[in-house]
Amino acid sequence: MSPSFLLLCLLTIPILPHPAFASDHQAGYLLNCGGSQNVTVGGLTYTSDQGFISVGNTTTIESENLIPILSTVRYFPDTKARKYCYSLPVTPNGKYLVRTIYYYGSFDEGKQPPVFDQIVEGTKWRIINTTDDFGKGLSSYFEVVVMAFGKSLSVCLARNNQTGSSSPFISALEVESLDASVYNPTDFTKYALVTVARHNFGEGEEIIGYPDDKFNRMWHPFMDQNPVVLSHSNVTSSNFWNFPPVKAFTSGLTTSRGKVLELQWPQVPLPDTNYYIALYFQDNRSPSFFSWRIFDVAINNQTFYTELNATASGVTVYAPQWPLSGLTKVTLTPKVGSPVGPVINAGEILQILPLGGRTKPRDVKAMGELARSFNNPPPDWSGDPCLPKENSWTGVQCSQEYICHVISV
Repeated sequence: MSPSFLLLCLLTIPILPHPAFASDHQAGYLLNCGGSQNVTVGGLTYTSDQGFISVGNTTTIESENLIPILSTVRYFPDTKARKYCYSLPVTPNGKYLVRTIYYYGSFDEGKQPPVFDQIVEGTKWRIINTTDDFGKGLSSYFEVVVMAFGKSLSVCLARNNQTGSSSPFISALEVESLDASVYNPTDFTKYALVTVARHNFGEGEEIIGYPDDKFNRMWHPFMDQNPVVLSHSNVTSSNFWNFPPVKAFTSGLTTSRGKVLELQWPQVPLPDTNYYIALYFQDNRSPSFFSWRIFDVAINNQTFYTELNATASGVTVYAPQWPLSGLTKVTLTPKVGSPVGPVINAGEILQILPLGGRTKPRDVKAMGELARSFNNPPPDWSGDPCLPKENSWTGVQCSQEYICHVISV
């Protein structure tokens, strides 16, 4: 299996609408790529991507029952450009969740979607291949958590040796501002985090999203053969590391007294690398001085946490760098004498992605000013001028250090 493989989060068609819009929506962007006007999905407003990108063509997809953000695409037929970049004003050193959404819809009258690269802040994020999803009538989304190094954040598409004469495309782009503490202590000056799995365990068929999750993360339902328990106590999102939504604690997976709880999660094999893992627990019973629920947590038979006390107010257990390979088994073993079995409510796994380097900020600023001084700059003169190295700006030569600089233009 390719080390670039990641579990894909699938969106059925139509995409689950976001619940009603609320005024405390985090600062960020919801872009309707290829659209000429604003559209609303479940109360959230997606604006046209015009003004955030200067290249590419736009078209519409004629199909019934598509939500608005899937009915338009921006595509990039220019085979000579090294990349095609969105540039979005952000807060320097801010932490952002970037989500790209794709629905092919045979916009180019082809039979299968193009294959191409995705780049964020100068680092190649992953290869985009939505062929399987499209064949099932599904759209796809991909997520990464990244820090912005300057006043703008770049999200780019680029051709690779599988693209051929087809055109990379995108349906929607979301950039959500995150609280500074989310997914710490990850060193975001060196790494990004790519979403592999984010689930709430137990009952439910709907994806939990905004406004239940104020960062607009999507929590997919997960059920297996284990019994489901419903919660009878209230929790507060801010009391948990990473601010999971309260709704994720309305149910959980459990076992009877004295029995071990095992779950295979996620249900696909993962590449051999390091991951950020966060697990969320809450005792579903009403708070009582005499109630306690203590158990050990292991992942692939390796101790993850010992004697975890899952209280009615809830607790988060996380590991910033944990090796995984193949299928993953989570085991919860109750402490001897515990009056009830273990319980688990939600979990996240994000792959740790080493950044591919950085270009000196002064060079990025100078090259951006140079590009804006031209009436018609080369189409790939956006995003990082030097990185990734194979996708540097046309006509620009850069040094080869991790912190690189422009040598000549």
